Amino acid sequence: MTKIVYGVSGEGAGHSSRAAVVAGHLVGLGHTVKIVTYDRGLRNLQARFDVFATEGLHICSVDNKVSKRRTLADNLQRLPQGHRKLTALKETVFKAFAPDEVFSDFEPMTAYLANHYDQPLVTVDNQHRLRYMDFPCPAALKKDRVLTRNLIRSMIPRPDVSLVTTFFFGETRNDRTFLFPPILRPEVLALQPGQQDHILVYLTSGFESFVEMLRDFPRERFIVYGQGDARTEANLCFKRPSREGFLADLAASKAVMATAGYTLITESLFLRKPYLALPMRGQFEQEINAFFLDRLGFGQALATPDPKAIAGFLYHLPEFKVRLEGYQAEDNTAILDMVARLTADGGALARQYHHRRTRG
Repeated sequence: MTKIVYGVSGEGAGHSSRAAVVAGHLVGLGHTVKIVTYDRGLRNLQARFDVFATEGLHICSVDNKVSKRRTLADNLQRLPQGHRKLTALKETVFKAFAPDEVFSDFEPMTAYLANHYDQPLVTVDNQHRLRYMDFPCPAALKKDRVLTRNLIRSMIPRPDVSLVTTFFFGETRNDRTFLFPPILRPEVLALQPGQQDHILVYLTSGFESFVEMLRDFPRERFIVYGQGDARTEANLCFKRPSREGFLADLAASKAVMATAGYTLITESLFLRKPYLALPMRGQFEQEINAFFLDRLGFGQALATPDPKAIAGFLYHLPEFKVRLEGYQAEDNTAILDMVARLTADGGALARQYHHRRTRG
């Protein structure tokens, strides 16, 4: 069987949710998997898998906008610990464990070490669609598109195979990139969508003004997550974090209003829920997610809080629902089959891609 190092970004929960599905499949095939992650990834994966705790990059935001200054300062403070973790990662994982191949879900240390030790590198994420897939882009975002592509290149240099998950499909730029539908958690695949009278709202800090605007729609009922303690105020029902409760409210909702994170968008589309996306300003991936969603007619992008735009979204819900009937909801079979092929026989196919890339 194959020994695999699997680097997983710990920023947010989406990376570790996806990696749990893929790593669980690999273990089920009989392979030995050692996960390298931090923060949310560590909390979400360490109970189920063999995990090495590392340091990683973090994004800091203020008022729903990326703060470059705070992000830089926060990550600079982590450099000494990051260097120590890199040394330990070399010794205890890459030398002692001696993997046959490396998987990465946007985790740079394992990607760099895969190149350093001449190991096949397979990426499984949604970020590489922004590097290896052609897609329409608003003129206002074209500069950020170039910067994001360069950032991805610097974070994950020279992958041999890229398994890209996406809900918007375009042409790939090379024959080592493969596009797949979004990877969905088993608990999401098991949901039975219904429709009650509420709208699910999920917002991080800095969205208080948007929540206040929802009070102007007394005929609508909003279930709000991410805004503090549980309480009910007029047409707003605030709830504490709860994975099971959140998914139940998502499945039963008639629509979703939330930040433009990839995971929640794809879970909502799977359940065919119209989506009002509020992307984090300065984070290109969220802004392009919202643009894709709007372009497909599955919802609407909202750059800044605006009561008229909220009213427009509510008015057009029937149209969004009709468009969503054509969304091709799929399970994880296709990408997991490709993962199985790349890891069979000690990672023979992954090595073929690696040799073709590195030796021409």
